[in-house]
Amino acid sequence: MTPAAAPLAAWARRLGIGALDTLLPPHCLTCEAAVDAQGALCADCFSGLSFVTAPMCERCGVPFAHAGLGPLCPSCVAWPPAFAAARAALRYDAAAQRLILPFKHADRTEFAATLARHMARAGAGLLARADLVAPVPLHWRRLIARRYNQAALLSARLARGAGRPHVPDLLRRVRRTPPLGERGAAERAALLEGVFALSSTGARRVEGRRVLLVDDVMTSGATVEACARVLLEAGAAAVEVLAAARVPDPRLEG
Repeated sequence: MTPAAAPLAAWARRLGIGALDTLLPPHCLTCEAAVDAQGALCADCFSGLSFVTAPMCERCGVPFAHAGLGPLCPSCVAWPPAFAAARAALRYDAAAQRLILPFKHADRTEFAATLARHMARAGAGLLARADLVAPVPLHWRRLIARRYNQAALLSARLARGAGRPHVPDLLRRVRRTPPLGERGAAERAALLEGVFALSSTGARRVEGRRVLLVDDVMTSGATVEACARVLLEAGAAAVEVLAAARVPDPRLEG
């Protein structure tokens, strides 16, 4: 596009968005309230979100109930993770689930823009020092059933916004695992042993690079831990993690 054509293209986009808003007035992503722009949340739904802010574990990013618990959570002290740092935008509670679950299971891919916007703020430092941005992969059978990898939609937006290379096929999931939602950390780790491998693309690009792994929800950290170990064994300089939401540790909530 020539410089002279850029203002015309921008005007045409604004005109198109205005026409769409006239025909289909924008509504809140998670309720029917009217909002100013497509893809926005109303004031009530936005105020219900719980953002992960300090105090938190400096390593895994799990939120603390109050200050004074030290820089690291007990788990990171006892078993330091392979990844250098992890951050998340939201606490995984009922309000966050209204964004995450439709995005993940109900084809509401338009939620990616809102989630990525919050993730970019929470992980600004991680994005600034990343050499590569990559998603946690899905097994090919699950990808066919779901038709998209929600982590890859997030990582693509984050990489584009930060001006970082996006490598959606850096890792592959070589074995399908059962649902991990209700399983403990030790069982998750055992089930994820040997599940991830570097792709041929990854083998050429990962050595000496700082990799930012992107996922939708971080629970115990077992999934990103397994991915990080594969990347570090292949020569990655460091691995960090950015998630849309983080499940709090109930032991730290009192």
